[in-house]
Amino acid sequence: MTGAVCHAAPPHLAWTAIVNHLPPHPDWIVPDWPAPARVRALCTTRRGGVSAAPFDSLNLGLSTGDRPAAVAANWAAVEAALHGGRAGAAVRPVRLDQVHGTRVLQLGPGTQERQPADAAATRASGIACVALAADCLPVLLADRAGTQVAAAHAGWRGLAAGVLDNAVACFSALDRENKGLLAIENGALGGDEVLAWIGPGIGPQAFEVGPEVRAAFLAHDPAAALHFQAAAGGKYWADLAGLARQRLRAAGVRHIHGNDGSLAWCTFANASRFFSYRRDHAALGGTGRMAALVWLAD
Repeated sequence: MTGAVCHAAPPHLAWTAIVNHLPPHPDWIVPDWPAPARVRALCTTRRGGVSAAPFDSLNLGLSTGDRPAAVAANWAAVEAALHGGRAGAAVRPVRLDQVHGTRVLQLGPGTQERQPADAAATRASGIACVALAADCLPVLLADRAGTQVAAAHAGWRGLAAGVLDNAVACFSALDRENKGLLAIENGALGGDEVLAWIGPGIGPQAFEVGPEVRAAFLAHDPAAALHFQAAAGGKYWADLAGLARQRLRAAGVRHIHGNDGSLAWCTFANASRFFSYRRDHAALGGTGRMAALVWLAD
């Protein structure tokens, strides 16, 4: 742990109780969503680790240029938090090689780490789906029955190409397999079945993009224009969280929680709490990564 003072989080970003154990760090985020008790989730911030600047302090990125020993120690702290110190309750996070794509990796007890994918899903208990981010959005998914969870890394490229659509489709497949029900409309589950939580990401007041980014979203759905505001020089301010919400709703998800595009969720604007690639990489020579994790308890 670092000696930095942990400032109080805004109410909607504050810790809520995890069943059967206390928060591992007062600054980390537990999603405030109506998931069943078997579904556990958390999102780290930059606080609570051992990495030196510019990765200070809880850098969980394996390919950031940070000291490998520091990243390993940071992950050890997160893994200890996942089971709350309870014997026999270990949870194994499976980390991906994120490539800004749309592949969803199905996780099981023997799944190897560092496979190229930008989302993961599992029906097995004790395995955590992981999304790393530092401006891109981590998005967690769970069904109300507590039978499957998923995590997705949604930067603009993956989001425009359909990474969230593919992650939600995993729940449709499970529904058809287990219940024999027909998926509605575009292949998604009914809106009451899947829950989504969007984690911290770069906010609409900081995410300036070129016209090609806007065009990529409008090619899929012209209504995406609502989430772009004109900026100088033919560029646009993009609301990444708004675009994610739009794609989730189009996929049939009706219950979406977390990041609403407000300043408190912006990684770029909150330097003391969140890593931001756009803010820090060029100016400081690098930045760390935060992790959002979701898993099924036994």
